[in-house]
Amino acid sequence: MFETILVSEALPVVTVTVNRPQKLNALNAQVIRELSEAFGALESRAPEARPRAVILTGAGEKAFVAGADISEMSELTPAQAYAFSAAGHRLGRLMEEVSFPIIAAVNGFALGGGCELALCADYIFASERAKFGQPETNLGLMPGFGGTQRLSRRVGLGHARELVYAGEPIDAARALSIGLVNRVVPAAELLSVAEQHGRRIAEQAPLAVASSKRALNRGFDIELAAASEIEATAFGALFATDDAREGLTAFLAKRRPAYQAR
Repeated sequence: MFETILVSEALPVVTVTVNRPQKLNALNAQVIRELSEAFGALESRAPEARPRAVILTGAGEKAFVAGADISEMSELTPAQAYAFSAAGHRLGRLMEEVSFPIIAAVNGFALGGGCELALCADYIFASERAKFGQPETNLGLMPGFGGTQRLSRRVGLGHARELVYAGEPIDAARALSIGLVNRVVPAAELLSVAEQHGRRIAEQAPLAVASSKRALNRGFDIELAAASEIEATAFGALFATDDAREGLTAFLAKRRPAYQAR
C-alpha cells in the first residue's frame, strides 16, 4: 500500500515506521503524503476499530528522520517550497487532531523536519543515542514544518531560539533536560518501552483519552476561561457515553472496566 512507510498493526497499538533507511529516512513529498494517508485511514475507522495508540519511528539504527530530503528540496521554486511546507503543516495538524495518542520513538537523528515531525506527536521517547536539532540556518533556510512554533511551545522561547539560530544539534540528555523529550531509554529498549506505554494507554477509556487530547491541544495557548469551557464541555459530554458508565460501575464493583469506545 505504501512505498516509504510501514504500518504494523498489533491492535490496540499500531506502529508506523518511516522506511527510507538508505536516505536516513529523510522526508520528501511522498513520505509526507503517505504519512498523511496512513493517519487519515486509521482515524477514519469506526471508534471501536481505531488503534488506541500509535508509535511513530524510523527504520534502521541511525535515524528517526534525519531531516528533509535535500537533494529533492534543492530544486524547489519558492511556490513549490511553500507547498512542501504547507503539506508538512497539514500532516502536523492531522497528527494533533486524530483521536489516538501518537508516541514518537526517536531512535537516532531527528534533525530539521525529523525534529519537527517528532514534535507533532503527543510526546517523545528517545534512545540514548538520539540527536535533535533544527539545522536549517546552516543551509540559508529556516524550519518549515512547525519548528519555529511547536518547538517554542514545547521547550520555551529561549531554548527554541538557541536551537534555531545556532543550528547545533543536542543529545538526548540535553533534550530531556529542556523538556523536548519525555523519556530517554537504552536503544535496545526503545520500542519495547514505547509499546508497553502504548498498551497502558490502551487500557484507558478511548473516548476519554480522545477528549483529553482534544482539550489539551485546543486549550493550550488560548485564554484560560475559554480553555476551561472546552474542558467543562468535554467533561460533561463524556457522561453520555457507555464507557463512562462502565468505568464508574466497574470502580464501584471493584472490577476491571471493559471499554468499548461507545
